[in-house]
Amino acid sequence: MTFDGWPAEALDFYEHLEADNSKTFWQSHKGQYEHAVREPMERLLAELEPEFGPGKIFRPHRDVRFSADKSPYKTHIGAHLTAGGYIQLSADGLACGNGLYQLAADQLERYRAAVAEDVSGAELERVVTRVRAAGPEVVGRDSLKSAPRGYAKDHPRIALLRHKGLIAWQEWAPEPWLGTRTAYRRITGFLHASQPLKDWLDGHVGPSGLPTR
Repeated sequence: MTFDGWPAEALDFYEHLEADNSKTFWQSHKGQYEHAVREPMERLLAELEPEFGPGKIFRPHRDVRFSADKSPYKTHIGAHLTAGGYIQLSADGLACGNGLYQLAADQLERYRAAVAEDVSGAELERVVTRVRAAGPEVVGRDSLKSAPRGYAKDHPRIALLRHKGLIAWQEWAPEPWLGTRTAYRRITGFLHASQPLKDWLDGHVGPSGLPTR
């Protein structure tokens, strides 16, 4: 079956979950979650797989072990594509991301070296400009307030050097098109627009070689 967006019931489900994030609500509305939220995401991932690789839907339960917020359920559904890309639906609408959200220590070292180097650093600046011109924003994560150790505070790309993660991100508020084929076109449009950033990160940073915790 083709992906034709999410029905209005998907947004209704998350609006009510935000108001009543309880096991009682979840169990009594699990059928709505499966039919209106999860099944459309599964159809979307199946359609994206030939070009973007298999996708994985994240579990709906929150990890509350180290959180002061003990709400048991996530108020969004998220999925990750193995070839790169993140898709999220919530009561606030649709969002997509692509890039490296959290750089491991070895990745961060390679990232900063590539940003500081004249050729690769200038290339990243052009990539950021190109991605933003296509629609997505490019944002840093967990950025330092000052220059990282070993780098000059007046480096021409100091803003990029401060980041500990770099992603393309785009959000769309709830609109009627979210329940149509247009949702597929918006998602694939984002993935294509953000590809230059992913290509740069793949080429200059790559995966971490450190053991997984």
